[in-house]
Amino acid sequence: MEDWTLRWILGQAVSLTALALCIVAFSSKRDDRLFVILVFANVAFAAQFALFQSWVASGISALIVLRILLARRYPSHAGIMVAVLIATLAIAALTWSGPRDIPALAAGLLGTYGMFMLRGIAMRAVLAGAAFCWIISNLLAGSIGGSIAETLIFITNVVTMQRLRRDALLHGTP
Repeated sequence: MEDWTLRWILGQAVSLTALALCIVAFSSKRDDRLFVILVFANVAFAAQFALFQSWVASGISALIVLRILLARRYPSHAGIMVAVLIATLAIAALTWSGPRDIPALAAGLLGTYGMFMLRGIAMRAVLAGAAFCWIISNLLAGSIGGSIAETLIFITNVVTMQRLRRDALLHGTP
């Protein structure tokens, strides 16, 4: 078990803040609201991972803030998506500490593709895959709150996809 250092306690507290923000974001059926709230949640995740000295995860979480803003402004723009993918790989290369960084890298790459190229249910499905990778990354970093947050994000994402499917069926759109 981790020592109860101030840094560890702060990391857990910040991860709980991210948890609250993510649940609100992923329970929204509106993509624009999802993106705005995720900006704030990823600031919290970046700080949490820094407190746990998980530098690849921290750097990618910080980059996700920019990615969200760019994906909202330039949806489906392959060139900007590729630039963000390259930046994600660069952050990983510069801060790499070993195999424990693979899940954060996978989450960053999946999330980038999903946010730029997909919308609605398809976007949330890819973001659910990214959330699964973040669950692993949080477990490896020792984040109790972050692990719970990403597990709940995954579940909330799946439930929201079902809600969107139900709404589409009720309104006669496939």
